[in-house]
Amino acid sequence: MTLQPQVKYRNDYLPTPFLVDRVDLKFDIEDELTRVSSRLVINRNEAAAHSADLVLDGSARLTGVVLDGQTLGPDRYLLGEDTLTVKDVPDSFILEIETELSPASNTSLMGLYASNGNLFTQCEPEGFRKITYYMDRPDVMAKFTTTIVADKVKFPAMLSNGNKVGEGMVDKKRRWVKWVDPYRKPSYLFAMVAGKLTALKDKFVTMSGRTVALEIWTEPADQDKVVFAMEAVKHAMKWDEERFGLEYDLDIYMIVAVGDFNMGAMENKGLNIFNTKYVLARQETATDVDFEGVEAVIAHEYFHNWTGNRVTCRDWFQLSLKEGLTVFRDQEFSADMTSRAVKRIEDVQGLRAMQFPEDAGPTAHPIRPDSYIEMNNFYTMTVYEKGAEVVRMYQTLLGRDGFRKGMDLYFKRHDGHAVTCDDFRAAMADANDVDLEQFALWYSQAGTPVLDVKGQYDAAARTYRLDVCQSCSSTPGQSDKLPMHIPLALGLLGSDGQDLPLKLAGEAEAGATTRVLDVKRAEESFLFLDVPSEPVPSLLREFSAPVRLNVDLTDVQLAFLMAHDSDAFARWEAGQMLSQRVLRQLVADHQAGRALALPAHFTAAFAAVLKDSLADPAFKALMLGLPSEGEMLEWFDAADPACNHLVREFVLKQLAQALRGEWRQTFELNQTREYRPEDAGRRTLKNHALAMLSRLDDAWPLEAAKSQCLHADNMSDQMGALLALRDSDAAERADCLAAFADRWIGDPLVMDKYFALLASSQIPSALEHVQSALAHPAFSIKNPNKVYALLRTFGRNMAHFHAADGSGYRFMADQVLAVDALNPSVASRLVAAFNRWKKVEPQRRALMKAELERLAAAKLSKDVFEIVSKNLEQA
Repeated sequence: MTLQPQVKYRNDYLPTPFLVDRVDLKFDIEDELTRVSSRLVINRNEAAAHSADLVLDGSARLTGVVLDGQTLGPDRYLLGEDTLTVKDVPDSFILEIETELSPASNTSLMGLYASNGNLFTQCEPEGFRKITYYMDRPDVMAKFTTTIVADKVKFPAMLSNGNKVGEGMVDKKRRWVKWVDPYRKPSYLFAMVAGKLTALKDKFVTMSGRTVALEIWTEPADQDKVVFAMEAVKHAMKWDEERFGLEYDLDIYMIVAVGDFNMGAMENKGLNIFNTKYVLARQETATDVDFEGVEAVIAHEYFHNWTGNRVTCRDWFQLSLKEGLTVFRDQEFSADMTSRAVKRIEDVQGLRAMQFPEDAGPTAHPIRPDSYIEMNNFYTMTVYEKGAEVVRMYQTLLGRDGFRKGMDLYFKRHDGHAVTCDDFRAAMADANDVDLEQFALWYSQAGTPVLDVKGQYDAAARTYRLDVCQSCSSTPGQSDKLPMHIPLALGLLGSDGQDLPLKLAGEAEAGATTRVLDVKRAEESFLFLDVPSEPVPSLLREFSAPVRLNVDLTDVQLAFLMAHDSDAFARWEAGQMLSQRVLRQLVADHQAGRALALPAHFTAAFAAVLKDSLADPAFKALMLGLPSEGEMLEWFDAADPACNHLVREFVLKQLAQALRGEWRQTFELNQTREYRPEDAGRRTLKNHALAMLSRLDDAWPLEAAKSQCLHADNMSDQMGALLALRDSDAAERADCLAAFADRWIGDPLVMDKYFALLASSQIPSALEHVQSALAHPAFSIKNPNKVYALLRTFGRNMAHFHAADGSGYRFMADQVLAVDALNPSVASRLVAAFNRWKKVEPQRRALMKAELERLAAAKLSKDVFEIVSKNLEQA
């Protein structure tokens, strides 16, 4: 391997020798070329070590350097591969730099790039250096002024950060627009957009009475799909005022939607740039899940105005400071907008499906990493979702009021500054006068802690003792783990299914029915007094900490919790534990050559849920779901994906057959005559029932699915029907998929759903269909949404990616190389499919390792190199 990129370490952080007070940018846009002029007002940083030379980051084509009005010759500066060093600079000076860019040839979608003839920027984390030369790091905060000059017909929309302060004509064809951002910001929050875009406009009146203009910019054909997004903006603004007292601070708030975008969205100050996936939504083209996603991401980026923009990161190792905190905020917002119980379970499902494996794999890292090669690789589930769980634990430990006090102090101390995760923790501790030193380990230790819990009831003493042991497995670079501070929320259920008032040893009176225990040592014991009969413990209520839980409950007790637990998460979790036990036993039976049989108590538990007419339909659908094949992979040291798939399919078919009547009744009772957002849960439950019925050897479910697909007036029901047909080789599947593709060939986001259906199918010819889709006229390997829909989805298809002959591995490695040549950031997300290669049985393990070695021998970007090399370090 010839490529040896530089590793960056958190402990090497040093303040920058210079600071930028002001940045004046000018974009002169021509047909093939964009000229960028920057004027930087720079001062020496007295808090940093002295340096005679100024070192700027950059990789754009340099055309001029002027220092205090004098053009510099090559003897006064040194141009490196990705730096510009200006020699022997004074303490205060003005530096002017000119660069030339070709946005149309920028396939990385970082910096300034073209999409469908329009120009967009993406600067986080290190894209600004692709535009001009600058100290491209988050602790350099300056005030930006941006002037855009372009053809008035080709680029009628010309947008940037802050407030628009002027516009006019340069000549008969070319127009200029000037934007001023009054707030200091790092370069990663810079944004510029120019193109043929139109805006839906509205307004919002803040709690102090200020009127803020709201604009959502899209291509003209998409304007009818942003009404929901605009309402989401207003909901988010109002919620942030009510929950955290945070008011928007500019005169205008803008969102721009673009179809070519590496991420979900970007919180640039006042000008958020969004992937169209998280803006465009109407009932004919977006599912209920899509609508929820749009609202959540709109909120997330808006909330960044304070948690990320007004207070930002000192360095990129602190990324979770803004992302984990803002994910927590958007989760809380979504919980208030929908069902708090359902939202909490869905968040935990995502964490377990994606972050827990990350924590147990070769790329495991703390939420505050210690090192990286390519920063783009650390926009991970660990930094975001586990980071959000760490923030949630503050609220669990301190209470909602205590958490708000900590937030208020955080903003009071750090508004306008670039700070660290430790600064956030200190604000929480100081505002509540508590010791959170041990809690700091959540920022520095990788891996998922495990809680082993045992309960013992003493009838004579009427006491119940809970013994808790915590542990955490080794992760790369961290072999010995210290005990964490883990908040364990629990309740005790009596024989009647009711919560018992809890009284711990040393307390005078019984208190609340849910308590949060502080687990701080490797082994802890908690004694509950005045317990009238042997209780059933309800543990980790509301998923109070991101841990794995092992508990000595019987199947009967788990079924009892499924039926009676007052905590929705714990009730769902009991069902998941019961499902895991059944699935693991069936895997063992199959591998031992024993006949498979589904336990009667398991079927009865599902029947009880199905017959519960009072349960919320969305929650009911979650209760009726099994752990995924991806989760099953994590249960075994040498997993056989084919065996896991066979067993899970067996369970689903047995449940479909045994409860045929109940599934049919559920399908029929949850039909909706018109599309209403409040009926989303009923649609989810109905479509889950249809999917179960489609597993039967019966023509009716296939006919019902085809009819629903062809006649549905909303995308939720269309996709529900297609998912029911997806794994069938019946003619109905082919007919519906063909009709779906013909109808929606002109809608890129709907075609993403089509490609995902092909890539997730379990039919024997799935890989062939995926290979053929690469040549589909609606597919483009340059578009991240298409790549994620088809290729990343295939990488999560346990049955076909892990094909015994290695064909899935070879295909994916080929695609990683193809995408890496165009867009390394997207390619690094694809290669993550190989991260769990050591979890599978030896034959597949060898095949996966061979593909990783083939990748390692190729010329790779540093994005992909980092992931591949960390995988092979495990060998």
